[in-house]
Amino acid sequence: MTVIYSSRWVLPIISPMIENGAIAFEGSHIIAVGARTEIVSRFPEADTEDFGDAAILPGFVNAHSHLELTVMRGFLEREENDFSAWLRKLTLARLAMTAEDLLFSATSGAIEAARAGVTCLGDASSAAGQAIGALHSVGLRGIVYQESFGPDPNLAKENVAKLSDQISELRMLESGLVRVGVSPHAPYSVSWPQLELISRLAIDEKLPLMMHAAESKAEKLFMLKGQGMFAEGLRARGIQWQAPGISTIQYLERHGVLETKPLFAHCVDAGDSDLELIKRDSAGIAHCPKSNAKLGHGRAPFSEFIKRGIKVGLGSDSVASNNTCDMLGEARFATLLARVPSTADGQFRGGLLPTPDSITAEQALFTATLGGARALGLDNQIGALADGMQSDLIVVSLNGPHQEPVGDPLAALVFASSGRDVLRTMVAGQEIYRDGRVSGVDEGELRERLAQIRLRIDSPA
Repeated sequence: MTVIYSSRWVLPIISPMIENGAIAFEGSHIIAVGARTEIVSRFPEADTEDFGDAAILPGFVNAHSHLELTVMRGFLEREENDFSAWLRKLTLARLAMTAEDLLFSATSGAIEAARAGVTCLGDASSAAGQAIGALHSVGLRGIVYQESFGPDPNLAKENVAKLSDQISELRMLESGLVRVGVSPHAPYSVSWPQLELISRLAIDEKLPLMMHAAESKAEKLFMLKGQGMFAEGLRARGIQWQAPGISTIQYLERHGVLETKPLFAHCVDAGDSDLELIKRDSAGIAHCPKSNAKLGHGRAPFSEFIKRGIKVGLGSDSVASNNTCDMLGEARFATLLARVPSTADGQFRGGLLPTPDSITAEQALFTATLGGARALGLDNQIGALADGMQSDLIVVSLNGPHQEPVGDPLAALVFASSGRDVLRTMVAGQEIYRDGRVSGVDEGELRERLAQIRLRIDSPA
């Protein structure tokens, strides 16, 4: 059955905006995008729904999340100025959670995403089975990256054998919407032999790979000088670390990670040579500006990512460090932050002052949709409204008092709107959010369970 959605504005992203536009779809695929009068006349028997003063656009892609940590929203506020303490408290709380806890937490995060117009996620998880279950229950699309840890090089083969077994089991849970990937967590938590083995596994098994990289000053100190909290932590465990004396991205290239065309989360401390490597090897970046700022890690060179044509999407990271999964809020923060002059050692980056219009609303929306799809390697299916693409789309109201009058709908979306303005979320032709409700889940029960889990981790025995 053909269905038509129409609204005052349709934003295909891959082509110019259409005023008084419409989109027609049959099942999971889009079959036409154009002016409302044209689409309605082509499909006279179609069911039509008009949303009035609203925008129809591709669903948002959250390129980096940790759904299983949703229960930790606001849990780590006191530790935000001490990344070591932040990681330690998070890890202890995570270890205290049961498999059922993780499923409830991840499902709550998936509900939040659907309500905010996110249709696809790149989710890093230490319990990927639960994250996959959460995406399935809500009806979202995504890649779930099973995390692997192991800073001791003597345990590399054992750890990768375990990861390989996990992947074999997880692949039985894959569907047309959700697939599995691998994530060697970070350069300070995974030894170089393990990095090489996981990279080979990803290539041989055709698995997408995601990794936290160039995230913080502590990581830079660890890589260049073998000092700081990460080096001290390894020494306390009797693990020897010889600093390579090069950047994280150069180190990852040395050990084969860039051969996988990976997705790197953060890249706050990525210099010109690092960006050249990322571009050369067709790697992607998940830009997480709010999380980076909240933890005091700094500001990634978003303008440079775009200028160099790097595949970049937006990520919320976990709500333990954000504290929301709202891609319009992320787009706004990324855009405004990129317009502030950047300084390093008293000089502007590259010796130049960025122009006030260095990032536009149009570029921000592209990054939140098709940019994220490209970073995840899914741009042949999602991220744009065009014939043959998947019916992953959202409707965002633009008639609120906080938005009107609307001169430029792109600017209204980025600078005056939020996830709360989403009216409809559709994935592969299925409406997963409409009329203020996420279909197929009991949100009341989930809220109660989430509160119980939080009470338990707030008051450990």
